[in-house]
Amino acid sequence: MATEKRSEKERSVEERLKALYQYQALLSEIDRIKTLRGELPHEVKDLEDEIVRFQTRIQNLKDEIAELKAFVSQKNGEIADRKVKIEKYDEQINNVRNNREYTFLEKEKEFESLEIELAEKNIRDAQARQEQKKADIAAAKEELADNEHILEEKRRELEEIVSETRQEEENLRDQAKALEPLIDDYTLAAFKRIRKNAHNGLGIVTVQRGACGGCFNRIPPQRRLEIKMHKKIIVCEYCGRIMIDGVLAGVEMPEEQAKPTKTTRTRKAKI
Repeated sequence: MATEKRSEKERSVEERLKALYQYQALLSEIDRIKTLRGELPHEVKDLEDEIVRFQTRIQNLKDEIAELKAFVSQKNGEIADRKVKIEKYDEQINNVRNNREYTFLEKEKEFESLEIELAEKNIRDAQARQEQKKADIAAAKEELADNEHILEEKRRELEEIVSETRQEEENLRDQAKALEPLIDDYTLAAFKRIRKNAHNGLGIVTVQRGACGGCFNRIPPQRRLEIKMHKKIIVCEYCGRIMIDGVLAGVEMPEEQAKPTKTTRTRKAKI
């Protein structure tokens, strides 16, 4: 462990920046592969959620139908009991001794008849609601079947894309993982945080024409000189991205190679 920490300290800022830039290039390539998949993963997830929603709705409707059936059964039981009571009242009316008893029994019969009518109305309403819920279930099942069919197609399409790029992505991830030990923990953590918040996924950028390659704000000359010296990790004061000299990153030629000397130009002219 001590050897590992010591080697980390011994690495120069230049080495760490180069490793970090290579690390960014690998992650950008992984991002490109993910872009190839487009919105398919999100579409698959949305369809899966939609299917669960329809399944839940169908089950809830079935539960409500079961409750309505139990309600109808209960009301039928009440109607049967009240009819038995009416029959008893009819028997008692045949044996009444005075008008007072007769009036009382007639009112009881009337009450039971009204309760039967109300129960029958409740049954009709419950049965109508059952039919409506059955229609809702049929519509939900139809939409569920459509979504399941679309989901199957989207999954197949996604699987084809993933299978084509899986090996490439795994190789890139392995290469990126191998670079992590070459970068100190603090810089790596900062890079990952910056990259997460960056819209284009770039946590380290080169200086391009005197400006930050991430936000394109101008960098003061003194700051640009410090970046070229590779003595410390420097971040853009505007976007917070880590900045690296293009020559060190390997995307630009050194100035002495990029610009031919005066003697060389003169010699070429003579030729």
